[in-house]
Formats: sequence, structure tokens, C-alpha cells
Amino acid sequence: MSASNTTTITSVGAPNRRNTELALLVFAVLIPVFAYANVGLAKNGSVPAGLLGYGVGLGLLAGVAHLLVRKFAPYSDPLMLPIATLLNGLGLVLIWRLDLEPLGPAMAPKQLMWSTVGVALFIVVLVFLKDHRILQRYTYISMVVALVLLVLPVFFPPVYGARIWVTLPGIGSLQPGEFAKIVITVFFAGYLMVKRDALALASRRVMGLYLPRGRDLGPILVIWAMSLLILIFETDLGTSLLFFGLFVIMLYVATERTSWIVFGLLLSSAGAVAVASSEPHVKVRVTNWLHPLATVNGDVTETAQSRYAFGSGGLFGSGLGQGYSRLIGGIAPKSDYILATVGEELGLAGVMAVLLLYGLLIERGIRTALAARDPFGKLLAIGLSGAFALQVFVVAGGVTGLIPLTGMTMPFMAQGGSSVIANWALVAILLRISDTARRPAPSPAPSPDAEATQVVRSQ
Repeated sequence: MSASNTTTITSVGAPNRRNTELALLVFAVLIPVFAYANVGLAKNGSVPAGLLGYGVGLGLLAGVAHLLVRKFAPYSDPLMLPIATLLNGLGLVLIWRLDLEPLGPAMAPKQLMWSTVGVALFIVVLVFLKDHRILQRYTYISMVVALVLLVLPVFFPPVYGARIWVTLPGIGSLQPGEFAKIVITVFFAGYLMVKRDALALASRRVMGLYLPRGRDLGPILVIWAMSLLILIFETDLGTSLLFFGLFVIMLYVATERTSWIVFGLLLSSAGAVAVASSEPHVKVRVTNWLHPLATVNGDVTETAQSRYAFGSGGLFGSGLGQGYSRLIGGIAPKSDYILATVGEELGLAGVMAVLLLYGLLIERGIRTALAARDPFGKLLAIGLSGAFALQVFVVAGGVTGLIPLTGMTMPFMAQGGSSVIANWALVAILLRISDTARRPAPSPAPSPDAEATQVVRSQ
């Protein structure tokens, strides 16, 4: 009887890298804690009394989130949670730093409460959304819900010239557009997965571009018209840009037709010019963008004050707690212009570090889209990453003067409960898609025929 070598095929999965995530979370908590202490030392010459409570609270939120990710999404991306925690923690520090100035009511305690709610929703999504493909069943329901969320602010009075808020008794003001961006992404992913072949067809080629068929232009024209209606009735430049830009990005990814990008840019430019020349609130934002140093009734505008803040920050900034961005009027330094505080007190180096964190989070979302095994997951991941990237771009571009200010909030950092809650949910969905993509395939069941053949060969 002769013996022969046998090979056993096993399923070897990728390492889950949860320990890497835990190590990064330690730094993501320690950096904001040191920043908190730095602000206290700069303002009062002593370590702030709430340092321990802040550190324990942020560490507890990060630790609970990590344990739930370890249990319910063990193969998900290890960088998303630490980056989101670091940005959220730095945002809390900056808001508390501005609370030390006479700018009105303190916002940091409320923002910490909203951050806790956001992490709770993050956990709920991870625990109950077992498979992201379940969302595909609710494609058209998502469209209806998104439209309701987008239309709802019309029935409430404007705040700072824009109808983007909904006031609920006992809760306060919420911004439905922050949640609509997630729901509308689910609809776009489900719709484009089914219709992408028809939308990819071209009728003729003009100037190197494949022009889509006339009947296929319907979807983009409808979305363009809806974004204009949002801009006209709610005077919400940020949501309309996000809404339309998100659809164009996902349409391009689904069809791989450059012509859709060209049509999207042309339509968005035409709509923006038309509304900016007729709608007073949008016209004021464009005027402030074109003439940032102009005065209104003898006072310098918020746009000019933010430019002064960036200019005085220089390369490394004045130091946490030692700037004058509090001079930006109202609650703006805690919401619209939170990046100006970063620029003044942490300098160009600090702004670039923050933008790199955002860029890394977006890159991990795109990597998740590339790794996803199903077309719906790919479109959903690229849509969520694209929505996040567009929001960062329009906010950072507005504050730095690249584009007109839109009134949106910097994700995770700026004061705003709706924004921080919605973005934590967005990260949770990306982690669920990442976990599904990286989860190893189950080991194949042993075949009785193969075992019988192996016995015969070994004899």
C-alpha cells in the first residue's frame, strides 16, 4: 500500500484588524483630550476641571462603539470609526473653546448629547442592519421618504433666510436635509442598478462625447428641476448642490459615460446662475463671495472676518484658545465658520490635517465601494462617500472663498445635532458594506464522492 500526498482546501479569510482599530481609537481619544487641556491652559492658565469627564465620556462612546463593531461587523474597515471619533472629538473641543467667549448660550454640552445620540444610532444600524442589500427592497419607499424630508421645511418659518429647519416641541430644530442625503442615496443606488444599461446607451457622438438618448435625459432633468425647486422655495443652496451633484456622481459611476458629467455641470451652472440672479437670499451670498471685504452698514461681514481669521493663523496658527474667530457674528463660528477657527488657531498645517482626515475617510468609503461584491453595495457606498465628499467640499470651499457660502455644516465638527447624527448613521452603513465585502466565504462542505475517491487512491 502506497501513501500519497493530499491537499486540504480551507477557507482563509482576511484578518479582521479590530486590534488596529482599537489602537487608533486610543489616539483618536487622546488627541482631543490634550487639545481640551491646551485650551484650558491657554485661557485660564490651568487644566480645565471638566477634562476628566470629557475624556471618560469620549472614551466611553468610542469604546462601546468599538465593542459593537467587533461583535457585529468584525471584518469592517478599521479606520472609519477612529477618524469619525477624532473629528467629532475635535469638534467638541472647538465648540467648547468658543463657548468660553461671550457668544451666547453654551453649545458644547448639547453637542455632546447629540454626539451620544449619533453613536447610539450608529450602534442601532450595525445591530439591526444585518445585510445592506435589504435596503434595496425599499428603493421607491426611500424616494417618497426623501421627498417628504426635503419638502417638510417649506411649512416652517425661515431661519437666517433659509427654510432648512423643522422645529419639534421638546426636541428643538432639526435639519431634515441631513437625513435626506442618506435616504436619497438608497433610492439612487436601487434605481440606477436597474436602469444603468438603458442610461448607458448613446445615440450619437459629438465633439468626442457620447450623447445620451433623448428619452434617457428624463431622470437627470427631473432631478435638476427638483434641485431648483429646493433652491427657490427653501433658498437652500447647499442641499440643492448636494442633491444634484450626488445624482450626477452616481449616474457617472453606474454608466461610465462622461457625457453625464458634462450635462450635469451645464445644468447645475445654468440653474445656479438663474437662481442667483433672482432669489435675494442666494444673491446676497453670491455678492458676499464676490466682494468679501465690503461692509454692510459700516460693519465688516462674516465672510471678511473669516478671511482675517485664516490670514492671521499663518502656517502653524496662534494656538488653541488664543485666536479671535469669536468676532465672527452670531453662532456662525460654531457652525458655518468652524473651519475658520481651525485656520486661525491651528494654522494652515491644522487645516490641512483636518482636510486630510476627511479625505482619508472618503478614500476608505471609495475603497469599500471597490471591494463590494454586489452592484447595489458598490453604488450605495460610492453614493454615501460622494455625499460626504460633496458636503466637505461645499463647506470648506464656502468658508475659504472658493465658492459662495452654502450654509451647510462641516461633518462631525460643526455645531448641529442633525448633522452629527446623520453622519454617524452614514459611517455605520459604510461599515456594514465593508464588513460584507471583506467577510471570508464559508468553508465548502466536504463532498462524499471526493472522500471515497481519496480512500481508493490511498490504498
